[in-house]
Amino acid sequence: MRTVEPLPRPAGAVGLDRRQVHAVAACYFVASFAALGLPPYLTEILPSLGDHSGHWAGLLYIVPTVFTALGAPLWGRLADRFGQKRLLLRAQLGLAVSFLLAGAADSLPAFTIALVLQGFLGGTFSATNGYLAAALDGSQLSKALTLMQGSARAALVAAPILVGTLSPWIDPHRQYLVMAVLPLTAAVLLNSLPEPIRPTVARAGGDSVPADPRGSLKLLYTFEFAFVFATIISFPYLITLVQQRLPGVNATVAGLLFALPHLVYLIGAGRVHSAVEAHPRSGLALGFALVAVGLAGHAPAHSLLTFALTRAVLGLGMTFGLVCLAVLAADAARGRAPGRMFGTRETVSKCGAVAAGLAAALANGSSGPAAPVVTGTVAALAAALLALLTRRSPR
Repeated sequence: MRTVEPLPRPAGAVGLDRRQVHAVAACYFVASFAALGLPPYLTEILPSLGDHSGHWAGLLYIVPTVFTALGAPLWGRLADRFGQKRLLLRAQLGLAVSFLLAGAADSLPAFTIALVLQGFLGGTFSATNGYLAAALDGSQLSKALTLMQGSARAALVAAPILVGTLSPWIDPHRQYLVMAVLPLTAAVLLNSLPEPIRPTVARAGGDSVPADPRGSLKLLYTFEFAFVFATIISFPYLITLVQQRLPGVNATVAGLLFALPHLVYLIGAGRVHSAVEAHPRSGLALGFALVAVGLAGHAPAHSLLTFALTRAVLGLGMTFGLVCLAVLAADAARGRAPGRMFGTRETVSKCGAVAAGLAAALANGSSGPAAPVVTGTVAALAAALLALLTRRSPR
């Protein structure tokens, strides 16, 4: 029977301490502001570029996502070859360049090209995760990945608020120019961090193999796609649904309802990680079930309290799901090239987001704004069943 033994860490290899991990999370947070905060304002940006009705807003919203999915595997392989830190810096600088081009664009084609470059040259999330996976392992890595999701949720909540606050003084289109400073600043800070070298594993014959069969990539990618699809599908038409079910509700309340699941994650992710670290498949099944319950509750909700409760349940499901996916990803990263793995995971995630956007548009067009949450409920229930069936996989 062949055994898997860790090789000694190479000379000069370094890991990351807690302060450095938090610095990486802070850099991802600030670099995410324009990418997450400005797309909701596309309908205000496009009229100045010739699209007076904002007809192309829906398509342009997903352009960066599509090209991130296309570019992530390439950048991941290059990171494994040339170093995770170099490719993380490349991603931050790529964002800065694309933001400058977007802010300076004076036509719809030029703006579209800038969004294409934002997706293809960016990919900071997978690059950041690859960097962390090159330095950390096991529980340390899953906690760091959970923290990165916290940075993403915090940016998703805060960025649109900041953009809206600045709008009376700086047009959202030109805010791209201002936001370009953020990934540049992140690149400067990241440049002071070390280039980590992750210990490898080997077996007789010298071939690299994963150390943990629980980290099945096919299952991980399946769960990733299903989770992103089930949660994202409710986003595009949520405000419309809120306004339909709660007539007269103001934009601030609608925005808070949109942000509530992400706030739940920020509050509960640490505790959930401690609870599910030993049994991530069971925790993932619970997460999908809670997502299904939360989504299903949107359809009959006709009061502010009911809507808030369903959003909170959805947030709890998102928290269990994201944390358990982080634990499973940390397991899967053992013995694998982190850049390639996290690049492929990013592609799967973005494909799930694009599929969710398309499904939401089709469902809304045929049956109204409640239809996407029903579709998401069915997807979440199917994924919960799969997670239950595989939860006893050997560790």
